[in-house]
Amino acid sequence: MNKNNNQGDYSASNIQALEGLEAVRKRPGMYIGGTDTKGLHHLVWEVVDNSIDEHLAGHADLIETTIHKDNSISVTDNGRGIPTGMHTKLQKSALEVVMTVLHAGGKFDKDTYKVSGGLHGVGVSCVNALSIMLKAEVHREGKIFNQTYSKGKPQTEVVVVGKTDKTGTTITFKPDEEIFEVLEYKYETLAARMRELSYLNKGLRLILTDERVTGKNGEAKREEFLSEGGLAEFVTYLDESKTKLIDDPIHVTGKEENVEVEVAMHYNTSYSETIYSFVNNINTREGGTHVSGFRRAINRLFKQYGDENGLFKKLKFAISGEDFREGLTAVISVKVPEPQFKGQTKGELGNSEVTGIVSRCVGDVLKHFLEENPKVAKKIIDKVILAATARHAARKAREMVQRKNVLTGSGLPGKLSDCSSKNPDESEIFLVEGDSAGGTAKQGRDRNFQAILPLRGKILNVEKAMEHKIYENEEIKNIFTALGVSIEEKDDERFLNIEKLRYHKIVIMCDADVDGSHIVTLILTFFFRYMKPLIENGYIYIAAPPLYQVRKGKQFRYCWSEEERKEAINAYSNGENDNSVKVQRYKGLGEMNADQLWETTMDPDTRILRRVTIEDAVEADRVFSMLMGDEVPPRRAFIEANAKYANIDI
Repeated sequence: MNKNNNQGDYSASNIQALEGLEAVRKRPGMYIGGTDTKGLHHLVWEVVDNSIDEHLAGHADLIETTIHKDNSISVTDNGRGIPTGMHTKLQKSALEVVMTVLHAGGKFDKDTYKVSGGLHGVGVSCVNALSIMLKAEVHREGKIFNQTYSKGKPQTEVVVVGKTDKTGTTITFKPDEEIFEVLEYKYETLAARMRELSYLNKGLRLILTDERVTGKNGEAKREEFLSEGGLAEFVTYLDESKTKLIDDPIHVTGKEENVEVEVAMHYNTSYSETIYSFVNNINTREGGTHVSGFRRAINRLFKQYGDENGLFKKLKFAISGEDFREGLTAVISVKVPEPQFKGQTKGELGNSEVTGIVSRCVGDVLKHFLEENPKVAKKIIDKVILAATARHAARKAREMVQRKNVLTGSGLPGKLSDCSSKNPDESEIFLVEGDSAGGTAKQGRDRNFQAILPLRGKILNVEKAMEHKIYENEEIKNIFTALGVSIEEKDDERFLNIEKLRYHKIVIMCDADVDGSHIVTLILTFFFRYMKPLIENGYIYIAAPPLYQVRKGKQFRYCWSEEERKEAINAYSNGENDNSVKVQRYKGLGEMNADQLWETTMDPDTRILRRVTIEDAVEADRVFSMLMGDEVPPRRAFIEANAKYANIDI
């Protein structure tokens, strides 16, 4: 895309101020979702979103984000530059208004931004309020303008500091340690979003630099994201570790009533459906009317094609909408001038007119595709018939499991040692690797609120298994029945019913070795594919048993890392050859007695629990597919890049 240098009518008069900034520091969670690592990264998204909006308006094709050594952030674009002229109503520079007044910005003026992601205008002023330091540098009208702030308050006037032949804005900020619990930015989190934004905005160049990490010649870590293929490249990236069913993605672009639609879809041989949706670059995790329109088109066109060609004649039961979507990876992106979102999180699109628009755009392209590619169409329909048959078998298997529970009273698995509390908020269950460790955990637990379910060996790899096989697996059946959850169907959709969930802490407890990590990954894959609401609600945890015990006489310490082991040895040692210092390496949970397991891994006062979250569902989906799928090279590369156990047993 060629950058448009036309300044248009974007000036001080376009900036509308709606209210003040006072509440942001008092209640940051209301504006950025929290003061944890998610909230910290949200600050970057708010600034980047402003630059993206300049791109959507046709005025920027480059956004550079830099993580500085002190974890401050700079975001630079080559857009028009924030207006600096006098705001007539407030009698101060429009730049200062944008940076210090909540709900101030050009997003409310339809002539300035036709489409915008930052809808509420709270973005950059919130970042300012929550930063100990923020500097705005604007290149505009041949001049460089600067203003600095602290905790949202201007420290200087807007001043001209030089001349320029460029246009654009640079925002540099350092989050306030009084506000945030975490101050360290994660490169991977920022990179994943930049990659996503490049696919959603083809032709936009995004550069991410991390000055905290340097190479051999002192150069900072740097990555560039640029997509010319847009969403077609996105689904190819998502499916890189899956076996293709069709060679190339089906790519849809269209526009109707000022709503722009872009969809890319691809079929693979897996058993899961992967659909991601965006509105004005915002990830709509709960879907909405654009997803409904897409699904309507898929169901209608494939059913029509199958019926017209007599491909469903031998089936003895009705095809369901989800059968058409098994093995489907799709990304749906719409640009809507005035989107209506349900809820504060912008998680679901509510505009009713978008359903029909997306359905028609996708339907038109799909109709031609099926007519022109009969061999590919037949491949997809064969997959649909297989999916329908498997779904029918899975329903029977599921009903057998659930009926058995009802007939046998409580239906709890015999291996479960339940807790006495029936209050899910205070109850926790440990999924323990192996009967031996399960026995130790039963002895060491607090019976009032801790339940133990031993798992024998490695559970089924659900990434490679048809669904009905899952309900035949004893360990997975035990997890379903112990937790009290069930998979139910409503309006052609399946969902996990967690109303009767018995425990609000589900703790995976495995050995601290490679095999243990593999079992953790298998269990997490199962939860991600079949019980995702448990992860989304924050109910899944991973226990962290110690790697070592360092002892000298009656003194001892548990150590969870190599660094802690060395520290403990140094603390107890009288010299290099001090033999009363003994180091025990725990290769498995079974090597600890009940008291040791309790005090290191199960006691709420001393244990370390890692909550499993999905910061980036797109990347999580891709990684699970890669780790548990059939393609070996990407898995090997991932393991080599992330190996933690290379020298652990030497």
